Amino acid sequence: MRKTIVAGNWKMNGTSESIRDLLAGLTAGAKDSAGVITLVCPPAVYISQVKQWLGSAPISVGAQNVCEQPKGAFTGENSLAMLQDLGCEYVILGHSERRSLFGETDLLVAEKFAAAKEAGIVPVLCVGETLGQREAGQTIEVVGAQVAAVIDRVGINGLSDAVIAYEPVWAIGTGLTATPEQAQEVHAAIRKQLAQNDEVIAEQLSILYGGSMNAGNAAELLAQTDIDGGLIGGASLKADEFLTICAAAADSRK
Repeated sequence: MRKTIVAGNWKMNGTSESIRDLLAGLTAGAKDSAGVITLVCPPAVYISQVKQWLGSAPISVGAQNVCEQPKGAFTGENSLAMLQDLGCEYVILGHSERRSLFGETDLLVAEKFAAAKEAGIVPVLCVGETLGQREAGQTIEVVGAQVAAVIDRVGINGLSDAVIAYEPVWAIGTGLTATPEQAQEVHAAIRKQLAQNDEVIAEQLSILYGGSMNAGNAAELLAQTDIDGGLIGGASLKADEFLTICAAAADSRK
């Protein structure tokens, strides 16, 4: 059975004080639900503190990005060895903001994916289309190319134990959300693409929805056959709302 994952991408938000308060709320309401993984991805400078403050709480910790290079003269970057040293279990790769604002290409994302797999850190591969691409009917083509770049680099076996997050760019931070049917269509297309290479990996791989999932729409989205959780942005900064999404994820497994 596929794992259900609810991941909070805090982006460039938080201070020591606000993060401590957020974690206090999350740990007070977190439940150790079998098969449902709760994950938080703070800014890199707070990863160590988050690990410490979480203690034994059933919440995993990931990073928002990583450099594909092992070490060297890459000012401002963080390596996979550094993430390992801090106890990171996951790393988000290819988020639309990294692609659009920082020029990350499909090939670079694929290199980061390969490096994460080699380091034993679970990559959360983000894929998605812009509004213009959706309106032009290019959604499946664009998303398929982003997935194919990774398959070409690591092979289909490289996606074993990885995670994919479909995040329609036009629905991130805009308040817009793909309908459950729109989201399911793309998730199913991703799984079909994977199945053409390996049906077992396709069936076992978790595909998250990452387009403004919130407490109000989570249950309906998570009820879709191929949606295995959420990559949550703004709602992950509010303990009550994030926990509501986690509860909806647990309910979707029943």
